[in-house]
Amino acid sequence: QVQLVESGGGLVQAGGSLRLSCVASSTSFSINFMGWYRQAPGKQRELVAFSTSGGYTNYADSVRGRFTISRDKNTVYLQMNNLQPEDTGVYYCAADLTLGRFWGQGTQVTVSS
Repeated sequence: QVQLVESGGGLVQAGGSLRLSCVASSTSFSINFMGWYRQAPGKQRELVAFSTSGGYTNYADSVRGRFTISRDKNTVYLQMNNLQPEDTGVYYCAADLTLGRFWGQGTQVTVSS
């Protein structure tokens, strides 16, 4: 079983920054896709950014230019700058292994105006 442990959420004022981290417990299996999703109250979960083992990254239009995803082996980071109230939500880490997709428990990000 693979566990994903997230950290780094919190409360920040608009214009501020946060850095999220997600560590995958297993090192026995290669991880191709690692990404961040978020879910705001009353809304569906959406993809924010992802990174592949080949170094490809992509972002949702709403965060491009403000968020940066990076990866070091089984750890993925999300640097979030110029945060806005609409970025508020629970942020989930996801990882795709040959065993399937695994999810973290989520970390709350709240941006006050």
